[in-house]
Amino acid sequence: MPNTAAVPSAVPAPSEPLGCNGRSEPAPSVAPFLAPQSADDTSGAAAARAAMVARLEQSGELRPGPVREALLALPRQVLMPQAYVRRSTPDESPPRWDLLDWNCPGDREELLERLHSGDSVAIQHDGEPILGRTSGPRRGGAMTAMSSTTGMTVDLLQLLDLRPGQRVLDIGTGAGVTAAVVCFVCGHDRVVTLDIDPHVTAAARERLPALGYRPTAATGDGTAGRPDTGPYDRVFVSFAVRRVPTALVEQLAPGGRALMTLGTSSPSWPGLAVIDKGPDGTVEAELRAVEFGHRAGAGFDRLFLSGTSTWST
Repeated sequence: MPNTAAVPSAVPAPSEPLGCNGRSEPAPSVAPFLAPQSADDTSGAAAARAAMVARLEQSGELRPGPVREALLALPRQVLMPQAYVRRSTPDESPPRWDLLDWNCPGDREELLERLHSGDSVAIQHDGEPILGRTSGPRRGGAMTAMSSTTGMTVDLLQLLDLRPGQRVLDIGTGAGVTAAVVCFVCGHDRVVTLDIDPHVTAAARERLPALGYRPTAATGDGTAGRPDTGPYDRVFVSFAVRRVPTALVEQLAPGGRALMTLGTSSPSWPGLAVIDKGPDGTVEAELRAVEFGHRAGAGFDRLFLSGTSTWST
């Protein structure tokens, strides 16, 4: 059954480490499976999660169930101990960002606000390694990996109808939020998370175990799927594609469901593809009009990243 335990009790925040702005981040401690907690989880972080969930419930986006319980339990600062905030105005060139760091107490309040705001959270600049970075300013370039808007993610995960014991393929690992929710609900030993960027995969391999989850984290072309660990009861693609990849339909198990954003290079026409495979292998697909969709994948131009703005990729 899905974990419906209460939010773990927080522990006091550690004192500021020496050399905060110039050292690599330590690996968080490993917690028991399906009871995500960390020495880095504080009362402030738990309160921020509760407030985020309350806003999603008030807006009607989040319903009672395992996705709600996962959002309450999973400490987002363990998955995203560093995140970018843009300091420049939209018309300023080159753009300026600051990389906030959970290990710097002076950054924590703003980082918690960013992680729980509901907006997209940028976690990688110009394809850089995600592990071992120093905090501080960045100038020029572009954001190349992020966590999607919370409302959109919640809506899709609920539509995916996750259940314990399902085998799930999560394509586009990003910050690992979706993978963590899937592990919480389904169990980590049947979850595969796949990303085209080896730096993103490396971060997931370190940070998901800090929550007690050890899914298969792999690097590869998401449109090709991962047939050696299929078939899958659920396939979730967290970037936009021009067309439904045949390989992903083939890797869907009877009774399975796949979700992905379809779109053109324009941010004005996203559509949600809902693909179901019947017990006899018959495939039915529906293209639903949606206001916002996932950002474009590698080699594609752009799509909406948040409810209030668009970013180039």
